[in-house]
Amino acid sequence: MERSAGYLTLLGLLLGLATTLPNKDDWDIYSFHINSTVTSRYATTVITSRVANRMDESKEIEFHVRIPKNAFISKFRMFMDGEVYDGVVKAKEQAVRQYTEAVSRGQSAGIVSSVGRTLEEFKTSVTVAAHKKVTFELTYEELLKRRLGKYELQIHARPMQPVTDFKVDVNINEDAGINFIDIKGGLSTKDLANAITKTETAKQAWIYFYPTVDQQKVCDSCSDNGLNGDLVIFYDVKRDASFGDLVTKDGYFVHHFAPSELPRIPKNVVFVIDQSGSMHGRKMQQTRVALIHILADLAEDDFFGLITFDSEIFHWKRELVQATQKNIDQAKKFAENIQDRGSTDINKAVLEGSRMLNAHPREDSASILILLTDGDPTSGETNPERIQANVRKAIAGKFPLYCLGFGFDVNFEFLEKMSLQNNGLARRIYEDSDANLQLQGFYEEVATPLLTDVTMMYIGGTNLTQTNFSQYYNGSEIVVAGMITDNDIESFVPEVVALSRNSRVTFSNPNATTGTASVDRIQRVWAYLTVKQLMEKELQLSGPEKEKVEKEAMDLSLQYSFVTPLTSMVVTKPPGEDSAVLNKPKEGGSTLPSVPHVGSSGRSHSVASDPGLRHHQYSVSRKAPKLNDDMDMDMDMDGAISMTDMMMPYRPKVLATISSIAATDAPPTQRFLLRPANVSLPLCFDLSATNVKLLHQTSRGLNINGEINPEENGGFRSIVINAQSDLSIEVKTTGVTVKEGQTSTHYSSLTQITAGSVTVIIQDKDIDVSFGDVRLVILGHEISGRKFLWPVFRQLPLDNEAAGVLAANLDYEEKTGAASTIKVKGQAVTVSRSTATDYSVPGPITVDCWLLSVQEAFQRPSSDFYN
Repeated sequence: MERSAGYLTLLGLLLGLATTLPNKDDWDIYSFHINSTVTSRYATTVITSRVANRMDESKEIEFHVRIPKNAFISKFRMFMDGEVYDGVVKAKEQAVRQYTEAVSRGQSAGIVSSVGRTLEEFKTSVTVAAHKKVTFELTYEELLKRRLGKYELQIHARPMQPVTDFKVDVNINEDAGINFIDIKGGLSTKDLANAITKTETAKQAWIYFYPTVDQQKVCDSCSDNGLNGDLVIFYDVKRDASFGDLVTKDGYFVHHFAPSELPRIPKNVVFVIDQSGSMHGRKMQQTRVALIHILADLAEDDFFGLITFDSEIFHWKRELVQATQKNIDQAKKFAENIQDRGSTDINKAVLEGSRMLNAHPREDSASILILLTDGDPTSGETNPERIQANVRKAIAGKFPLYCLGFGFDVNFEFLEKMSLQNNGLARRIYEDSDANLQLQGFYEEVATPLLTDVTMMYIGGTNLTQTNFSQYYNGSEIVVAGMITDNDIESFVPEVVALSRNSRVTFSNPNATTGTASVDRIQRVWAYLTVKQLMEKELQLSGPEKEKVEKEAMDLSLQYSFVTPLTSMVVTKPPGEDSAVLNKPKEGGSTLPSVPHVGSSGRSHSVASDPGLRHHQYSVSRKAPKLNDDMDMDMDMDGAISMTDMMMPYRPKVLATISSIAATDAPPTQRFLLRPANVSLPLCFDLSATNVKLLHQTSRGLNINGEINPEENGGFRSIVINAQSDLSIEVKTTGVTVKEGQTSTHYSSLTQITAGSVTVIIQDKDIDVSFGDVRLVILGHEISGRKFLWPVFRQLPLDNEAAGVLAANLDYEEKTGAASTIKVKGQAVTVSRSTATDYSVPGPITVDCWLLSVQEAFQRPSSDFYN
């Protein structure tokens, strides 16, 4: 459970958590990228790590990735010596059989998954020949879950060495509109805050984290070993309609329902607290602290009950009482004196809590039962199935049961099944210093019921995900996906019926939108939700029904290449190396299959039965034949640089875009965008030129110029960087040419080039150029089959000597009371409203801007920007 003030586990991508753990003396991680795209709350995150073996002998190189527990890995690939090695998702029994066969042949094979607090960890390795490279690429997907009024994308970075080319790129696209966005976490503090760029429009946001090598050593938990911490992105969408957002496309739909302008429903809540001997010490102390805070947050129209239990039951009051200040103060004193003792009779305690709620029927209210325990039932009725049957009969669907399992000794699957059978959920409370905050945070999620008996109806819909919900809480969200029969949108009628505080309410909206999400994305949301809910259903069943649901979930997982608890990914490797098997564990269960493992002693034992491995990563070393000695790039690009899904700048002072070009001999016209902090809209201006001075820094002999493409949509056909007297670097869509003196070398595939004091990194999506304190990214776009370049500075020179159209650093101010007047260096300039297309973001977007002339924008003649 996270802090109530901050964390919503996308439980929301991150975003994603990624870690590469090398021996930094042997390996060079020269590029590490995390790229997360969120469309309509569905996050797809791609982690790419490029590693070089700089040694004179073969080395085993490892790749670690940590991802949210709710995410499904959907793709894994390795690139070596021009070959691609793909992971293949199979039914778990097939993958385990492959693992067993490898062990029987005396080979070592890795089961590479483990359980953490909010994460799962994937690890694999491959042997890389001397002076060779490998690229790892992993993709995972997750539907972000709204909690306490926000979504969360969390990214953890721990590469264990500073990385020259380190990037985190996040693009959020919400048709409903973005209400707010915030960035927190240890990687947003100190000097690292300067490495974060955030750009927003009404419906999109871009967050870019591009720390320099020096910045990667300065966070609270960072050191000379590089980054070690979290980048956490919180956001929410605008909610103008109570019906929510309904997106349809090509026979599929997704409905996000989260009304907020509703009266709060008073609640009846009973807390059932384990005080058995195993709760001794910090567990008990933290429970007391949390309970006291929770009691203080009860509203006066709430009714509550409080019981503790071990082998016996202890009531504060035998019936529910109103949450008056007097009653709350008395209940706090009771909570302060809870002492651990005895064994654990969960059956008796939960049945007593159910009795208290059943004995207190109240119209226009919502009842909730919350159980906190840290152990298995050890007294009274101890058979889990009989306890579950007793509780299900006592509750009879009238209210939800939430089970909080404290620590790892608890039988979490037992609690999870009991919660799901009674319209609730189970949550693990981790034995950390903030356990009391985890408890408080969970309570906040259910503290404000707004609707009960929610029924989501879709006439003309089929293959629907869950449509009935016992309660809807403020700050949460209900998501339903499905198919539209025969894609007949005219006959598709969605409607929501529920009970509010004083009446039965109906929500309807005939105006569904097609939105910007692709049909593939909507299908994957439907598949993701369906698999999740089928696995919850499977947990509650037995016999043939259980097998049927398992098969349905597994087939869907295989169809969409999801690594779920029912499937595994076989990670293929070069000839001579063993495959590894990636499993997704169930919460609280073993991460490893019960198959023989040959240990270092040569004796076999069951990995899953080894308690020392139950909640930890297991890996083994393996050797591969030495690869050939010919130096080769880790990915072939067919002689051209593919540049799609481009990135935003590190610190964008200037963004640029292209206006239409007339088919004449006149110089092409290019429209640039400036984004001053104190102006409501970007500024835009047109510059007619063929060769443009982008940045000139005379003191260090640095000149960067661009040649405009005269065709429609413009862009740059080439960008030339002249550094020092004898070094020239020319970038085109077909590659990079480096001239040092009389020597000229052309590069057209992934590589890193060091020429003098300039470093050029050619990647599959962009080209990075670094020269001292200057960092330029050259992006690429393709429109109607035509490719062109676009330059954006991530880091401008620290001094004020630089000149050029992309080196502007002026003061702009919107004149108060006159939105059509801008002050530039103190001079008032009249502007008009216009639009421009911004090519410095992934996928061009049209933005509104204040149009002025280039002379007015810079208070200098336009000829100063011609080369």
